[in-house]
Amino acid sequence: MSIVEGTKFQISQGIQGYYNHADSMTVVTNNGTTVQFTLGDGKGHGAMPIDHFNYLLKRSNLTIVPNKKALLNTENEEQIS
Repeated sequence: MSIVEGTKFQISQGIQGYYNHADSMTVVTNNGTTVQFTLGDGKGHGAMPIDHFNYLLKRSNLTIVPNKKALLNTENEEQIS
């Protein structure tokens, strides 16, 4: 999975304590080595190595939140079919 700028992720309850009890994070930059992010509800920002970010995704500690535009496009495609 490619980690793209602007992608929002939901943080599982088990690790929210490590992230100021924020429920989500949004990727700001990804330079291939480090991912910078902002936390939801204005609770801060941070960075982590890409390997650790992928580890959190693999363990389902982070799950992608589909953006509304993508959901609308999917719904429109289903109606056209």
